[in-house]
Amino acid sequence: MSTPTSNTSMARVAAASLAGTTIEFYDFLIYGLAAGLVFNAVFFPEYGGAEGTWASIATFGVAFVFRPLGAIVFGHFGDRIGRKVTLVTTLLIMGLSTFAIGLLPSATSIGVVAVALLVTLRALQGFALGGEWAGAALLTTEHAGAKKRGAYATFPQLGPSVGLILAASVMLLFLNTLGQDAFVSWAWRLPFLVSLVLVAVGMWVRLKIAETPSFAKIKEQKAEVRLPFGDCIRDQWRQILLGAGIMSTVFAAFYTGVAFLPGYGIQVVGLTFNQILFALIIAGAVMSVAVIGSAILSDVIGRKAVLMTGMVVALAAGPIAFATMEPGSYGRYVLAMCLLLVVLGVSYGPMAAYLPEQFQARYRYTGAGLAYNLAGVLGGALPLVIGDDLIAKWGPEGIGYFLTVNAVISAVCLLMMKETKDRALDVTNESPVPLTTDPANA
Repeated sequence: MSTPTSNTSMARVAAASLAGTTIEFYDFLIYGLAAGLVFNAVFFPEYGGAEGTWASIATFGVAFVFRPLGAIVFGHFGDRIGRKVTLVTTLLIMGLSTFAIGLLPSATSIGVVAVALLVTLRALQGFALGGEWAGAALLTTEHAGAKKRGAYATFPQLGPSVGLILAASVMLLFLNTLGQDAFVSWAWRLPFLVSLVLVAVGMWVRLKIAETPSFAKIKEQKAEVRLPFGDCIRDQWRQILLGAGIMSTVFAAFYTGVAFLPGYGIQVVGLTFNQILFALIIAGAVMSVAVIGSAILSDVIGRKAVLMTGMVVALAAGPIAFATMEPGSYGRYVLAMCLLLVVLGVSYGPMAAYLPEQFQARYRYTGAGLAYNLAGVLGGALPLVIGDDLIAKWGPEGIGYFLTVNAVISAVCLLMMKETKDRALDVTNESPVPLTTDPANA
């Protein structure tokens, strides 16, 4: 068993994990906000109104198709050459792709080529994020003592909510400083361009951390596998599929809230850009509290008990959220968005500990990343692509029913998985072994 990292080093690891995921999700989510607010006018002017908004939101979903590919590619290198260098690479790809989006000409300038370039850069964002989460989760999970893995899982899991708050705040700043006309015309580019500065900060933080003890032990034992993806699929395909099923509700709630609802708020509820962005900041703060509480609690009562609580709440949260919203009511809109992100926060908090704990160290990056990102296709991309059709057939509650179906799938998958709170992260066994009383694990 590897000894836990010192408190000083753990603080550095936690900071690197939080900074990296925050910046990557800022880059990823700034696109979602722009898609819901301005991309209809910039890249889909021929559609106009709601149709242009739904078309731009659909491009947001493109990234989810490439996230499993990123999980495979970066998982391979993360399990072969190390967590640290792989995470630096994902951050660099994400940052450059985001910066390039800020430089794209509009569709009125170069026609359909603008849309093609936009989709390509969005695919690169998804590819990079596909390799980010598992590595960030492993940074804290493999450095922390066994009794504190859930608590330290808080740091990578705060990335989406802090990234959301940062993205919405930056957009709000430029919108109110320069005005809505300027924002729609050209100032929407500034949040994308600013990301390059954030990436430089994230690179500096990540380059200063050490490799994780688990991977260092693999290197010492020369236990690397030639093809982590193949071995992981062969040995632990069940954990990949069940993990993806558990995560589908998390993705569905989050991306319905941060990518679908902004456009819905503008087109259906009749809210302003400012109101949407303030709502996202409030919901992001609520989500942060839920993530912190659930991650810490998972060390006390177990991962499954906390996760199942989130799944049970999610069964009703979707329909209630959409039934709550009504045209012209800002308070109801904020309440609905907070409800969705609370469901996410409760279910998301323990995941940075729970998913990595399911897999062998020699292909843990690949296994955790695949489970996480496959869930994105079902839970994240699908509601963005079919959301308009669901609303047309069932009304706004159609999206809510979709979230309920996801919650049922997630709950069933969770029941089929084992509790891992009291397991050690072993290197050579087929699955994590029971935790011993070795004080090094305390």
